[in-house]
Amino acid sequence: MVTAAIAPDGTGSERADLLKQLRRQMADVSGKVGESRRVQVAEPEVSGVFSTSEGLLAVPESLGDLLPAGLPRGVVAVLSGARSLPLSMAAAVTADGGHVAIVGHPNAGLLAAVEMGADLSRLAVIPDPGTDPVEVAAVLMDGMDLVVLGLGGRSVAPGRARAVTARAQHKGCALLVTGGDWPGASIRLEARVRGYDMTVGAVPGCGRIGRVQLAFRGSGRGARSRSLAG
Repeated sequence: MVTAAIAPDGTGSERADLLKQLRRQMADVSGKVGESRRVQVAEPEVSGVFSTSEGLLAVPESLGDLLPAGLPRGVVAVLSGARSLPLSMAAAVTADGGHVAIVGHPNAGLLAAVEMGADLSRLAVIPDPGTDPVEVAAVLMDGMDLVVLGLGGRSVAPGRARAVTARAQHKGCALLVTGGDWPGASIRLEARVRGYDMTVGAVPGCGRIGRVQLAFRGSGRGARSRSLAG
């Protein structure tokens, strides 16, 4: 697993050096990305993960009805609602042999990702990308199959969104955007908590949460426009 941080108050030269370092690291793994692009249609080898064909990325079983063919490469998707949604999608891609970067999510639960089946050796985490997380995400597209980008409430100008979207399409890297909007995003997915399954303890009225029940809604390219509970 690769972990890096870009100080928001760093000088221009420091930031440039760090971005150069990221580019070198992406160059080191870029050749590996093609391996996962040659995955053939098959039964999933990892429980809870739908493997996909060339040009598509694996998705968690819970999204199998919304994205029955998988997540298209080069697509930009806006995710909202439950924070477990982007984490589960990152876990599915790494479990299926892909490389994933998580940018701008300082509280990403890596233990939860492992419990979802993630392969941490195929995961890069940039918890603090500085003042321009979009630039960092664009650099990471060189060596990743999937980039999860937390905007932290920042807005993205339409012109820049188009440029980064074109880069994602050229590199064959899917971009998942959270914490904000992305002009022209072709997929939108929402996950909302609809209930909990409780494990009853020895003391009446006490217990622990065994499973969170989520309701999913999706629309756009490759997604069925419908809601479902999971």
